[in-house]
Amino acid sequence: MKNKVRSLPSQPAAPSTQDRSACELPALIFDSIHEGVFTVDSSFRITSFNAAAERITGVPRDKAIGRKCYEVFRTSVCQSDCALQRTLRTGQALRQLRIDILDSQMRTVPIEVSTATLREGKRWVGGVEIFRDISEVEALRQQLSDKHQVGNMVGASPAMQDIFRMLPDVAASDAPVLIEGPSGTGKELVATAVHQLSGRRDRAFIQVNCAALPDALLESELFGFEKGAFTDARRDKPGRFVLANGGTIFLDEIGDVSPAFQAKLLRVLQEGQIQPLGSTRSIQVDVRVVAATNKDLKALVAAERFREDLYYRLRVVPISIPPLRERPADIPLLVDHFLRKLAGKTGKTIRELTPRALETICSYSYPGNVRELENGLHRAFVLCRSDQIDVEHLPPEWNQPVAASDTQGPIEAHVPPPEPPVTLPTVRSDADVALIQALERQRWNRTAAARELGIARNTLWRRMKAAGILP
Repeated sequence: MKNKVRSLPSQPAAPSTQDRSACELPALIFDSIHEGVFTVDSSFRITSFNAAAERITGVPRDKAIGRKCYEVFRTSVCQSDCALQRTLRTGQALRQLRIDILDSQMRTVPIEVSTATLREGKRWVGGVEIFRDISEVEALRQQLSDKHQVGNMVGASPAMQDIFRMLPDVAASDAPVLIEGPSGTGKELVATAVHQLSGRRDRAFIQVNCAALPDALLESELFGFEKGAFTDARRDKPGRFVLANGGTIFLDEIGDVSPAFQAKLLRVLQEGQIQPLGSTRSIQVDVRVVAATNKDLKALVAAERFREDLYYRLRVVPISIPPLRERPADIPLLVDHFLRKLAGKTGKTIRELTPRALETICSYSYPGNVRELENGLHRAFVLCRSDQIDVEHLPPEWNQPVAASDTQGPIEAHVPPPEPPVTLPTVRSDADVALIQALERQRWNRTAAARELGIARNTLWRRMKAAGILP
């Protein structure tokens, strides 16, 4: 009987060049993506990390894989409001959420992140995050906003531009400042800017609402008291003027102070001294006084309800903020400012308004001024479930009847004309160059360019108009 030859198990053939290329293709694509991409397992340990992620974070792939994602990105939201955790908890993908990370050199890098879940059937096994470095975009945005923003104040109207121009000179002095304007116009923002631009910026900024306290409490709050000055005075307490020594004190609603207390306040301005309740000694203080009022102090002086000498002591440098209805040019800028602020606070990706909503906002008179605008947009953020705020999300009182021409189409002043532009004028600034480069990269698609720059489409149109790119 012939011996049977036992065949050996076949060995897998070596992959051909074509097969190897097919296997390597996903990794090649993964590393060719301009955005950073990484994935995590159910324990939030990094399982993949592409080349762009290495470049943006400065962390090599072999040092990132296997580590918890918060150990690599080191952001303030990692433990409290992690985007991936939110997505894996709710199942809802997030888009273009702006956060700051620390790279390997401990430098702050602004990024935009988008997240999604990784699933096998109905079971989730991890998550994926895509992110991009927006440092250049942030720098451009800063260049474009520098002319229209000081601190948290935003405005392009002549009145606000006049205030912006005078603030550095006002801040450089120690002269008392009186800020006048209706409620909600942002008087406290002006006071804050005066302090932050001054040489006292590293010392205390103390704010007191004079209308909220009766004379007795206001006196003890501002000047302090000694132990035993009254029944409940069981220990010495320094007043706000002492706490503000070397810094700035902001006396809001100064027009509501009684004539009796005005005399005591005048002494502080004249002599730079305060006397705590229950004390016979005076304390010398070095405090910059900034006051604000929504009342007509000059009329109160004429009616003998406000001391004339105190009025002129406070009004060495007067700053008047007009109501928002008198500076409509500021409304689109304020809308953009509040949209970015609310997006950062809520995590929603709302970036713009429909032309109809913007038309409504620009047509309203705002008796509550800037504060009413911000609160109304906050309401819209709560109600809006898309990436655009529409009229239905705005406060009902804003949607007042408008001119007949409004029903025939959008107002020309607020809606971008047809695109693309035919010709380009001579560029006058670096900001214009960057703006055009963003448009060219997006083939003059304004929606895509606005998304790249992190601004609303109507803002992009307005800046194109200002740069002379549009007729």
